Amino acid sequence: MSHPLDLKQGRVEMAHGGGGRAMAQLIRELFLPFMESPALRAGNDGALLARPEGRLVVATDSHVITPLFFPGGDIGSLAVHGTLNDVAMMGARPIALSAGFILEEGLPLADLARIAQSMGEAARAAGVPIVTGDTKVVERGKGDGLYINTTGIGVVADGVELGGERARPGDHLLLSGTLGDHGIAILAQRENLAFASDIRSDSAALHGLVATMLDAAPGLRCLRDPTRGGLAAALNEIAGQSGVGALIREAAIRLRPPVRAVCELLGLDPLNIANEGKLLAISPPGESARLLAAMRAHPLGHDAALIGECIADPHHFVQMETRFGGRRTVDWLASEPLPRIC
Repeated sequence: MSHPLDLKQGRVEMAHGGGGRAMAQLIRELFLPFMESPALRAGNDGALLARPEGRLVVATDSHVITPLFFPGGDIGSLAVHGTLNDVAMMGARPIALSAGFILEEGLPLADLARIAQSMGEAARAAGVPIVTGDTKVVERGKGDGLYINTTGIGVVADGVELGGERARPGDHLLLSGTLGDHGIAILAQRENLAFASDIRSDSAALHGLVATMLDAAPGLRCLRDPTRGGLAAALNEIAGQSGVGALIREAAIRLRPPVRAVCELLGLDPLNIANEGKLLAISPPGESARLLAAMRAHPLGHDAALIGECIADPHHFVQMETRFGGRRTVDWLASEPLPRIC
C-alpha cells in the first residue's frame, strides 16, 4: 500500500506523469479534492455533457505565466478566468472546463496543491465545473515549473450574434474598468518593485457581467477581453475585422494611480498592457447609455466608461485624442514588453 502524498515536502516526480500508480495517486489525493465534480470523480477519459439548447462555443487557452503566484491570483485561477472569458466574449454561458497540466519534475507538491485549490475555488465561484483533465511531467529544467491548458465549452442563445466583424461607423466603444492592473502586477512581482506592492491583478470571470450586458443591450455588436497586447491590440483586431477605424479619448480611459506611476517611470504605454478582468464592448449608439448604466451597476463594471467610437476609415487606423487635444495613432505592438504574463 502506498504512503499518502507528502503535500508539505514532496515534489513532482517523473512517475507522476507515467500513467501508473503514482499518477493515479496524484490525481486522487491532490487534484480531485480541490476540483471535485461528478464527471471528474467518474475517472473516465472524457466527460459526458447534457445536450444544451442553443449553439456551442469552444475556446482553448494555454497559460505560461511567471511567476506562478502573484498579487490577486495565480496560474490556477488565471487559467480558469482566462478561458471562461474567451467563451463569454462570444456571448455564451460557460458550462464546462477541461484542464491539462504539464508539470516539471521537482515542482513542490505544496505549490501544486495551492494552485489546484485556487483553480477549483475559481471554477466553483464561477459556477462552471472542471469535468476532465490530463497530467504530463517533463524532466527537470524543461518545464519552468508548470504550464496549464484549459478548454471551455459554453452555450450561446439563438439570436445572439457577436463578432469582431460586426462593428460599424458610429458605434460606441465602452471599457468595463481601469487598464493595466494585471500586467503591472506581474511586472511588479517579477522585478520586486516594492513601491508598487499594492497593485493587484484584475483577474476575474466576466460571464456574469456579459449576461447583464446582453440583457441591457440586445443589439451589442462585439465583446473582446484586452489580454496580451492590451486595449491597443483589441481595437486594431476589431478595426481590421470590420473594416472601420476607431477614435478613443485618453481622458476617458481610467488608470489606477500606482499603475500610471509605474507606466510613466518605465516608459510603458498602458494601452499595450494586458488585462485579465476587463472587457471592451462595441454597441450601437442608441443602446450605449443603457448598456453603460448596466455595466456600472455590476461589481465588475463599476468603473465602466464610454471611451470613443468607431469611425469610417479606409485605412482602419486606431487613433487616440490626447489630453492636450492632439491625435496619435494607436498601433499594434512591434514586440512584447512584458512576456509570460498569462
